[in-house]
Amino acid sequence: MTWKLLVVNGPNLNLLGEREPEVYGAATLNEIITDLTAYGAERGVAIAHFQSNVEGELVDALHRARGSADGIVFNPGAFSHYSIALRDAIAAIGIPVVETHLSNVHAREDFRRTSVLAPVCLGVIAGFGAASYRLAVDALVGCLEARPAEG
Repeated sequence: MTWKLLVVNGPNLNLLGEREPEVYGAATLNEIITDLTAYGAERGVAIAHFQSNVEGELVDALHRARGSADGIVFNPGAFSHYSIALRDAIAAIGIPVVETHLSNVHAREDFRRTSVLAPVCLGVIAGFGAASYRLAVDALVGCLEARPAEG
């Protein structure tokens, strides 16, 4: 079976590679997505991608994923700490979501240590740089494959 995953990236992630590379790494978002798409293809996973700096557009992307994605890898950026709208969207769509962060948010400023999204996500992966995305794909596929067959 080919799993269809949507990778959603939130605010400021379009600036990867130039924004605080000591925190977020030197890879651009395009490089990360290109690598992740190849990684997924090796495992029979189709990767689609969406990025926006606008909260409402992220909500819309999550809603559109219903019926087209088996799971979502979501790096919500700063929205993870306060977006109730994104939390509600994740809870409403019925698709497993893995919250993903490049940096270890728990080793940073106090305000970054709390995620309002984590309680409605399958899990959280943080702190492994660009490899966080690969780990999220692996975790998500493992959980999808472990689900009992429908029917």
